[in-house]
Amino acid sequence: MKTIEIRTTQNVIIEYELANAWTRLSAFLIDVLIVLGIYLVFNIMVAIAFPPERGASTDTEIADRWAVIIGRFLPIYLFLGYMFFSELLMGGQTWGKKGVGIRVLSLDGREPGVIDYLLRTVFYLADVFTSAGVIGLLFISASAKGQRLGDMAANTAVVKINPKLQFQLKDILRIDSTGNYTPVFPQVRQLSEQDMLLVKNALIRYREFPNEAHSKALSEMILRLMTLLEIAEFPRDRENFLKTLIRDYIVLTR
Repeated sequence: MKTIEIRTTQNVIIEYELANAWTRLSAFLIDVLIVLGIYLVFNIMVAIAFPPERGASTDTEIADRWAVIIGRFLPIYLFLGYMFFSELLMGGQTWGKKGVGIRVLSLDGREPGVIDYLLRTVFYLADVFTSAGVIGLLFISASAKGQRLGDMAANTAVVKINPKLQFQLKDILRIDSTGNYTPVFPQVRQLSEQDMLLVKNALIRYREFPNEAHSKALSEMILRLMTLLEIAEFPRDRENFLKTLIRDYIVLTR
């Protein structure tokens, strides 16, 4: 199992499990089936709207030939467009990636942008279409960060989404039930699971490496949380404050 550490824009380091070649291949095949379905529907609609004519002229025959040529490449155009707009609009996922629980992340900690997704899409021509996918699979399997050429060009990686955040948080804090605990910060419910994952990882990282850089990152995160949750006083015990937020979140959302 390959993992990767990504430093977020909040200066918090999060460890992700990289998606292996076979998981990514499964997502790719799902996306291919979706695109083929779109292509089939499109062909049926065109056939209904423009039925073939008997005794067509030479100009019509030439137009038909061009239509055949364009039609041969249309599935590739559809696939590239589908991949680009899906990843752009779905936060680094396609329906295939969503189905197998993976997504695209930028290695510099920010959200991938339009140019990043465009680079990933263009390089499908080299990774997939010119080599029947062999180049892409070889690079994903052999590279340290599981990157195909498109990932390297865009400085991205494909990681597994953590579906067990609640379980991990409960395991860390060993909360048995909600009946014997009253939340201290009920407003914490407005945060997302991703926010709490950042909090958890920042706390774990600080415990493992209690240096000045991680201490500063922890304080900056607390200040940001205080602003979001409208907490006036900076906590005396930073670790206990974050543990309390995590505990409250679990109690209020599970």
